[in-house]
Amino acid sequence: MEGKLKKGAVQVYTGAGKGKTTAAMGLALRAAGRGLRVFICQFMKGRETGEALIIRERLSDLIEIHQCGGEGFITNRESPPSDAIEMATRALSLSRKALLSGEYDLVILDEVNVAVYFNLIKEEEVLKLIKEKPPHVELVLTGRRAPASVMEAADLVTEMKEIKHYFRAGLSARKGIEF
Repeated sequence: MEGKLKKGAVQVYTGAGKGKTTAAMGLALRAAGRGLRVFICQFMKGRETGEALIIRERLSDLIEIHQCGGEGFITNRESPPSDAIEMATRALSLSRKALLSGEYDLVILDEVNVAVYFNLIKEEEVLKLIKEKPPHVELVLTGRRAPASVMEAADLVTEMKEIKHYFRAGLSARKGIEF
């Protein structure tokens, strides 16, 4: 296996379209396949997802994944639930520890942008994390509504744009496709 990156970058996957987490998970698989060690922290996700299941069951020697969220959705950004704030703060702490540990080549903060939007963590904390990133680590930040400052600090920004979505026609989230 190949191992460590010479130069890591900061990537942001944002936008209203489907595929941000999927793109990050694809990158995790690609990195693991090349011998890179991967850490994933899923902010605001408590429901067991297909990617978490397969990683824990079959890929845990290459990819570490943590889910830090409740079962439900947060809808009020003016006064988010205190337990959601605690889980997001824990996720940020786990992510910072992983990023600075020297153990991981790729660190993915899934839905971190949404956690900022819902005031679970501060934008400044995410910017601080970006600045603290060791040169050899690739950092990926996903989620809708990425703050302009985070996009400015990134080396690559991809916006997923919804053109058409089957949710609008009444097809709800399906195991294995959306989670």
